Amino acid sequence: MSGWLAVIGLGPGDPMLLTPQAQAALAAADALYGYGLYLDRVPARDGQSRHVSDNREEAARAAAALARAVEGANVAVVSGGDPGVFAMAAAICEQIEAGPEAWRALDVSVVPGITAMLAVAARVGAPLGHDFCALSLSDNLKSWELIERRLDAAATAGFVIALYNAISRARPWQLGAAFERLRRHLPATTPVVFGRAVNRPDERITVTTLADADPVSADMATLIIVGSAETRVVERPGLPPLVYSPRGVRA
Repeated sequence: MSGWLAVIGLGPGDPMLLTPQAQAALAAADALYGYGLYLDRVPARDGQSRHVSDNREEAARAAAALARAVEGANVAVVSGGDPGVFAMAAAICEQIEAGPEAWRALDVSVVPGITAMLAVAARVGAPLGHDFCALSLSDNLKSWELIERRLDAAATAGFVIALYNAISRARPWQLGAAFERLRRHLPATTPVVFGRAVNRPDERITVTTLADADPVSADMATLIIVGSAETRVVERPGLPPLVYSPRGVRA
């Protein structure tokens, strides 16, 4: 008899931001699958097995979790943030589509979490207060030329842009190239927010401008929000500035 599989979003890292639904699904699971840094956020429970894999082994992780669920286990696959945003929910769906028929018959659920762009936005005000989009700068699964076209389209259309997977040791140049691309279309004064490890002890938030945005300020734990031409910064004496995008846009 088959078990079930839940793809669970752990949120940005603070246990207070883990939803009750996610807590219940984690507690009910017989087996946990995930990237090690994410599994480390889940307290160990007697009788619950843990299956750690590298962050670039999503397909193999998804297949292993589905196979275990078909064998009868209740399986939780964990993701940071929200599992449907550049994360494991899509990997699970891909494997179900391509895999054996038994995987399609499984009870599969996706448990949402607070994704990084929402956590960073909440720290600084409301930069996503008007139309926005999210782009991954990783060219592992798509070409850099496609990323460039999407950056151009988003900037010229007036979207606020949340940049995921901004930089890594294996991809050290893409973020700088993305900033240069955006400078072709946006004012130098456009607000840019660097949010690193939001809601964790090593959190770091920086508000700067597109002219001064420095890729050195980012790592793989950093989510970047690039404002639109409408995005504003409200300076406050003795307090961090508020960054927001007005709900209305000038014609």
